[in-house]
Amino acid sequence: MDMTVVAYIAYLLVAVPLTVWVARTLGTNGFHFIKDVFDGDEQLAQAVNRLLQVGFYLLNFGFVALWLRTGDEVGTARGVFETVAVKIGAVLLVLGVLHVLNVVVLNGFRKRGRVVDARALGAMEPPQPRPGQYGPQPQ
Repeated sequence: MDMTVVAYIAYLLVAVPLTVWVARTLGTNGFHFIKDVFDGDEQLAQAVNRLLQVGFYLLNFGFVALWLRTGDEVGTARGVFETVAVKIGAVLLVLGVLHVLNVVVLNGFRKRGRVVDARALGAMEPPQPRPGQYGPQPQ
């Protein structure tokens, strides 16, 4: 078997399960963060979480597929390891960047929601003390 094909197989055997594991981990643990972003609306949080996971899979599997091809001939076992290491490193970087981007965007939504709440609170009238509530008033 050609060593380039061995490199392709090794790359796919690592990249695909790695992508699935990261997506499941982020989906499971990210649900609570997304729920907080949407003020505790569990159904909306679950729907957005699923959509983010689908987008995550599409982007990452697309990248994995596009990054599969290698321009150089892989002739040795060392070449297989080096080729697979570079490709997996690129996949890990893309996974990390997408994760950080998701967190930044969702955190922006969360902060924007809290700013709107703060503005609404700022527009409210402060409570007025009742006469005699704090003892006799000075004359």
